[in-house]
Amino acid sequence: MNWNQLTTIEQLESIDQESKTMPVMLFKHSTRCSISDAALGRMERKWKDENSKVIKPYYLDLIAHRDISNAIAVRYDVLHESPQVLIILNGKCIFSQTHMNISLDEILDVISV
Repeated sequence: MNWNQLTTIEQLESIDQESKTMPVMLFKHSTRCSISDAALGRMERKWKDENSKVIKPYYLDLIAHRDISNAIAVRYDVLHESPQVLIILNGKCIFSQTHMNISLDEILDVISV
């Protein structure tokens, strides 16, 4: 899986613009959490290259970039959790999952509606 790295708050503006043409998935990962490792592993094992044609994936190491995670919570009006997946469409969060509820199949169902 080829993640786009989310490393600056300024990228959120670009993500909002990208989300006007394709849904964007933000995966907030805690590198210190075994649940987050498990959720990330499940996501990566299920991912197929063709998924990149329907959704653009971003990875956030929230231990290294807690400021970005905080900005995401404010910008998209979601509670900070980890691990957490957000789907951004037209600059708005349309879907959020956390912990072991993170499911690529459900994410793909949501964006195919």
